[in-house]
Amino acid sequence: MSHLTDFQDKCNKITALFNDDLTTLKTGRAKPSLVEHLKVQAYGGSWMEVRELASISAPDAQTIVISPWDKSVLKDLERGIAGSELRLNPVVSGEIIRIAIPPLTEETRRDLVKLMSQKAEAHRAMVRQERTHFKKEIEDEKNVGGVSEDDVKRNLENLQKITDETIKKIDDMVKAKEQELMTV
Repeated sequence: MSHLTDFQDKCNKITALFNDDLTTLKTGRAKPSLVEHLKVQAYGGSWMEVRELASISAPDAQTIVISPWDKSVLKDLERGIAGSELRLNPVVSGEIIRIAIPPLTEETRRDLVKLMSQKAEAHRAMVRQERTHFKKEIEDEKNVGGVSEDDVKRNLENLQKITDETIKKIDDMVKAKEQELMTV
């Protein structure tokens, strides 16, 4: 039974990882999660996440405000955000950084949906890979004393059930995010 528990834990971690990936997708709305995990080089070369260097807020739907705790890293934050793959344009005003989130074009929305679909497929593949690994472990128990063929068959059925549930969770997350992306 521990194989199924371990597999369920792996599936939960994969689902959580996919959820984290989805929060980094721009939806045209300002959210602190968009930049909080972004790594910038500060304090002479150390790579740190934005959330470790500053407080992040979204006072309205189109603006992210970053207020560094140590004002000496202001330029490092600006440079790191501007150079990221998010293609954001940070503007320093006084001791804070403002980032205006532009509304998404139809083409950008479609590109984000494609990117999200690719990420979803990668996470589904991770689930299937884990299923293959645990399936082999369960099938190897046939040769162990005290484990009946019925136990092995039941465990394999439960393994497939957990796999199907996890992939359904990923698919549901994709549908919800796609609806959010395509809403103007």
